[in-house]
Amino acid sequence: MTHRFFALLALMVAAFTLSGCGYNDFQRLDEQSKAAWSEVLNQYQRRADLVPNIVATVKGEANFEQETLTRVIEARAKATSITVTPETLNNPEAFNKFQQAQGELSGALSRLMAVSERYPTLQANQGFRDLRVTLEGTENRITVARNRFIQTVQDYNVLARSFPTNLTAMAFSYGPKPSFTVANEAQIAVPPTVDFSASQPKQ
Repeated sequence: MTHRFFALLALMVAAFTLSGCGYNDFQRLDEQSKAAWSEVLNQYQRRADLVPNIVATVKGEANFEQETLTRVIEARAKATSITVTPETLNNPEAFNKFQQAQGELSGALSRLMAVSERYPTLQANQGFRDLRVTLEGTENRITVARNRFIQTVQDYNVLARSFPTNLTAMAFSYGPKPSFTVANEAQIAVPPTVDFSASQPKQ
């Protein structure tokens, strides 16, 4: 009976110690960051699925700037070729490669939409207008999902670096997670420069 009592007491002390040192918080934030990351991936995939329809519609416009179209096609191919695994969340190099590819696709799509302003018939195309609205909505969803992920990872990383929870992080290998960088956010936010003084497309 005495041995059982001390065993139970030891378990209670261990549970209290782990809880007090942030173990449960690490579990909670780790799961939240994974869920937020899944939503980011879902929205990026939603955007990637839109690109072929956008490209097909733009291709129907005579004399559309081929370099811009090619950049979108290549950027999508690069972004979708990257294999994302659960380990990506704990691998800064892999995460950076992923965010760079997505940033390039964001930039290429932004330029395509800016260049499309030169083509009145394309702007009048209902199918293209619908795709544009859908893309804008998807970009907003991406921003919301990305910001939620950034906040969750920030909370996790603060816990991993603060005392005494950093001791728990070291004991259970809860290292800081990579997140989207300021440079990447700026790259996505800055609109491309398009020279509208250039020659207009032939009619």
